[in-house]
Amino acid sequence: MAVQEAFPEAQTTIGPWIDNGFYYDFFFPETIDAETGETIPSRKLTDSDLKKVKKAMDKIIGKDYPIFREEVTREEARARIIAINEPFKLEILDSIKTEPITIYHIGDQWWDLCAGPHMESTGKLPKKAIQLQSVAGAYWRGDENREMLQRIYATAWKAPDQLKAYKKMLVEAKKRDHRVLGKRLDLFSIQEDAGGGLVFWHPKGSKIRHKIEDFWRQKHVENGYDIVFTPHIANLNLWKTSGHVDFYRDGMFQQMEVENEEYQIKPMNCPFHCLMYKDELRSYRDLPFRWGELGTVYRYERSGTLHGLMRVRGFTQDDAHIFCLPEQLQSEIVDVLDLTEEILTRFGFDEYEIMLSTRPEKSVGSDDIWDDATLALEGALKEKGWDYGIDEGGGAFYGPKIDLKIRDAIGRSWQCSTVQCDFNLPERFGLEYVSAEGTRERPIMVHRAIFGSIERFFGILVENTAGEFPFWLAPTQLKLLPVTDGVVDFCHEVSKKAAKMGLRVEVDRGTERLGKQIRNAEKGRIPIMAVVGMKEKEGGTLAIRSRKLGDLGSFDIDELLQELVRCDEAAIEMTTMGVVEEKVEETPEEESEEKVEETPEEKS
Repeated sequence: MAVQEAFPEAQTTIGPWIDNGFYYDFFFPETIDAETGETIPSRKLTDSDLKKVKKAMDKIIGKDYPIFREEVTREEARARIIAINEPFKLEILDSIKTEPITIYHIGDQWWDLCAGPHMESTGKLPKKAIQLQSVAGAYWRGDENREMLQRIYATAWKAPDQLKAYKKMLVEAKKRDHRVLGKRLDLFSIQEDAGGGLVFWHPKGSKIRHKIEDFWRQKHVENGYDIVFTPHIANLNLWKTSGHVDFYRDGMFQQMEVENEEYQIKPMNCPFHCLMYKDELRSYRDLPFRWGELGTVYRYERSGTLHGLMRVRGFTQDDAHIFCLPEQLQSEIVDVLDLTEEILTRFGFDEYEIMLSTRPEKSVGSDDIWDDATLALEGALKEKGWDYGIDEGGGAFYGPKIDLKIRDAIGRSWQCSTVQCDFNLPERFGLEYVSAEGTRERPIMVHRAIFGSIERFFGILVENTAGEFPFWLAPTQLKLLPVTDGVVDFCHEVSKKAAKMGLRVEVDRGTERLGKQIRNAEKGRIPIMAVVGMKEKEGGTLAIRSRKLGDLGSFDIDELLQELVRCDEAAIEMTTMGVVEEKVEETPEEESEEKVEETPEEKS
């Protein structure tokens, strides 16, 4: 209403709620100047326009218009929409399958198609707890062949102090933007020359990814999983069998022709695991199978939806599939939840928001199998003692599921882990096992992911830590800072020894003064630094400085490296050691040693 009061030519489309706010899309057609007859191009909203809209909103709130619901027939709704020239609303009306059609009015001033409910009147809204945030472009229905719309993002809260806290969080979130930190810390890039949504992992980012994946594999093997590998493409007939061609075509890239047959680059890993299961007849004694794969998949995303690592076209799922007997399902789900908790906790995520999603209207499978699977998921959650909500009808068409969101350091929730029962693929692929009675039965298939994807989880991790990775994940764990050229070779010897012990150590080039070396290491978020001068070389020690704790003192090199290995394996920070030299009070001579960069002989 406020937008159309400020700009009468605006046409309304949709305005759904999203996390921490809402948006509304508007179309601004070309108009004709009444005096000159000239064509006026469609309006492009600016920040100053948002101020005008907010002023109109405050005026509407101040007038305390009543908000009321009206039910009308589809024909009546269509006639009213045509009368006010809102063509996009006609498309929305056609997409509504239920009757009657509901309209909400703001007094006698304005109305819109809406399912509701709403507040009693505009005066109930707190002016100072509403903020218009930004303007963006968006294609109608996400189709680049349709009209370009103007999207206004906004947020609304119950009280001004909540809005103030939210704005503070946004400031902090901007500082933690993984796209900015990814470039600043040289972790990854999106090379537009190669195409949007395709991630290039730089050496430092690759080191972190390597640690993440190694830990993932280790924990899965410890928990009875077998690690598998599958191809990146397959004959299109596989995707027809799985149903992806029918139900997921819009998310798949175009096919390629190979020797007169069509092949599809994979958007999912699960059909491959079904083929592996089907490779031989299984016995009930063989189940469960637990197969994990860090499988890279490719999905078509429109360019306007791509966002850093959070939404890309090529990504690696930490995928796993479990094939089990119906009576094994609950215990398998408990094991999955235990493993999920163990892995996420290692990365600092121990607060979860959990939803159990039940059978939707359109689904496959019998009532009994749905009921049993839902009870198994619910039983597993109760066994874990976790609080959870229920999303009635929110399950996938092929089975119920558990979704888990993690909470980050500034209170944001991120969807990561999922556990989904699947009654569809075993049926489509004809998966069977021989029961104890000798009959052929269908196994239960469970899809599960813990990170969701390596790329997205990495982006979340960067923002959660603000680039301050814990010691065990840091791409460079220890940086050696040579005070003079005479200790550079010694630093490289220490670095090689540390690398053989599995530590990631870097030697500064030594072309800067010591103070600058320290500042550069801190900007690089390196957790441990060692100042190396002739005293350290001759004594076989390193003077250690922690980014978080400051100077820790001098340590024997071998003892230090053993302690760093212990910290790396235990995923803890270095604060002290079992055998530590007492930190000696700094003498004038030592102080001059630290300030050796001020002397003429230092390499400038």
